[in-house]
Amino acid sequence: MNIGEIARRAGVSRSTVSYVISGRRPVSEQTRRRIQSVIDELGYRPNASAQALKEGRTRTIGLVIPPASQRLTDMQLGFVASVVEAAARADYDVLLSPSGGDHDRSFERIATGRRADGVILMEILMEDHRVTRLQQVGVPFVTIGRTRHPEDTWWVDVAYTELVARCVDHLADLGHRRIALMNRSAELVAAGYGPGHRALRGFAEAVDRRGLHGTDVCCADNAPAGEECMERLRERHPGITALVTVNEAALPGVQRALERAGVVVPRDFSVTGVAARHWAEDFRPPMTAADVPTHDMGAAAVELLLERLATPTAPARHVLHAPPVSLRATTGPVPASSR
Repeated sequence: MNIGEIARRAGVSRSTVSYVISGRRPVSEQTRRRIQSVIDELGYRPNASAQALKEGRTRTIGLVIPPASQRLTDMQLGFVASVVEAAARADYDVLLSPSGGDHDRSFERIATGRRADGVILMEILMEDHRVTRLQQVGVPFVTIGRTRHPEDTWWVDVAYTELVARCVDHLADLGHRRIALMNRSAELVAAGYGPGHRALRGFAEAVDRRGLHGTDVCCADNAPAGEECMERLRERHPGITALVTVNEAALPGVQRALERAGVVVPRDFSVTGVAARHWAEDFRPPMTAADVPTHDMGAAAVELLLERLATPTAPARHVLHAPPVSLRATTGPVPASSR
């Protein structure tokens, strides 16, 4: 079944059928309904490859994710799910492509192989060669996260510097004077991982502004590492009464370490940070945190990319999320013994 047969049965030209299917030109409502009735009756579906070739587009978005050898965090999976969902609503498919390590060839195929109309990049470094490469080849792209010089790129991000500073201010207002930051892994921070660097800057600035004693540590993205880091922190810095974390995957380990030490949260120790909502709500007791809106961020990245595809000459747009710190049950006044 093809467009010619639909046109014959509907009593219209092939071009009119094509306009109804593509939506590229207006057609009277009566004619559109007649053509659509024939399409529905025949069960016609346009060949996706042929349509893409004709229109010069693939209706596919490339989503570049961390290497397949690494277990994606829940936040990263949240970004993937929200991008796929938003793309589907816009009638786009999503092609997942790992990058880094042994996967540079996969990224290069996305960048130069015309496999996608545009690209969304995740896990952005302060100096990111993938951003530079996409700029070189002229592929439209949007980043979840931003580089050191983000003015000319399209991006969606979380205001880690501001949010970590708010967490520190909240603890300081409760009387805490010795606070620790649990960052992401040492490897990520050393590589220039944007959220890790911005979190550290926000922590250092807030600690200095409030006249506090601050300690920062890096921690791998898993529960055993969180447990070890928490134990080491309390052993080496026994005066610490509160923790700010941007490492949500380490939270179950943090909880285990505190429970095993007989530390009651928030009576003896306060915990806060930046995390996806379900991580904060699954902590016991539920954690005071700035909830990262992963669903909104993924949807915004798709929206920006589609806007960029529709208007290639438009100036760069940025979406910066700065959610409030949701007060739950893991922060309280500094213990009397530490005042």
